[in-house]
Amino acid sequence: MGTRSRNHVTVSGRAGGPVVMLAHGFGCDQHMWRLVVPLLERDFTVVVFDHVGAGQSDLSAWSPERYATLDGYTDDVLAICRELVLGPLTFVGHSVSAMMGVLAAAREPDAFAGLVLLAPSPCFIDDPATGYRGGFSADDIDELLESLDANYLGWSGAMAPVIMGNPERPELGEELTNSFCRTDPDIARVFARVTFLSDNREDLAKVTVPTLVAQCSVDAIAPPEVGAFVQSRIPGSRLVTLDATGHCPQLAAPEETAAAITDFVRAVH
Repeated sequence: MGTRSRNHVTVSGRAGGPVVMLAHGFGCDQHMWRLVVPLLERDFTVVVFDHVGAGQSDLSAWSPERYATLDGYTDDVLAICRELVLGPLTFVGHSVSAMMGVLAAAREPDAFAGLVLLAPSPCFIDDPATGYRGGFSADDIDELLESLDANYLGWSGAMAPVIMGNPERPELGEELTNSFCRTDPDIARVFARVTFLSDNREDLAKVTVPTLVAQCSVDAIAPPEVGAFVQSRIPGSRLVTLDATGHCPQLAAPEETAAAITDFVRAVH
């Protein structure tokens, strides 16, 4: 099976323009980029896709063995790059997909003109021994995963608004809740463990392509210390703090998010 059908790959925008690939996070699909894509299509070729197990991807391609770590997702990203043959592209990874971009760029740097890491976290769990602050204790994460296992739909309804932030705009939290609830619970349980238990701190230094770390001013999932840590570990990277709040700026502040991506892509091309 080709990657286009497996990952429901969609290509749009300006033919021959710099290529921007947008990768969604846990519990989401490419629909989460719908407000940003039209703003990028004016200048760039835009590639969006669904991770296997999400959206309109081929669910039969999912297996708990292949997708038990970020490596399976990273393999998919690189396969899409090879099949599209669009030249070095800028990969925009949201949340856990940011680390997929880190791994992919470390493995095949020539495939990438640059990385935009949007609300990234290389490790969600605090590490008192090194002073690293990921935002959650190990007990917090254990409790989160136990709650997800026990009642995924209930967990989605409780957690999605927290992740989204912007309580004055409840429709955003509702959209994320609905997105979570569309995900098969068995797939979500595996992906949640990959998302919240991975530790990619040591991989950051392996990135050699231009990188923008874009964090939100207030984010319950990836606090400012995390963005600063990522920027400090990727040689030559740049950090920008968006005015946007919450963990999903592509929904909460699409214009600001698109502007940050646009400025970076123009600079690296």
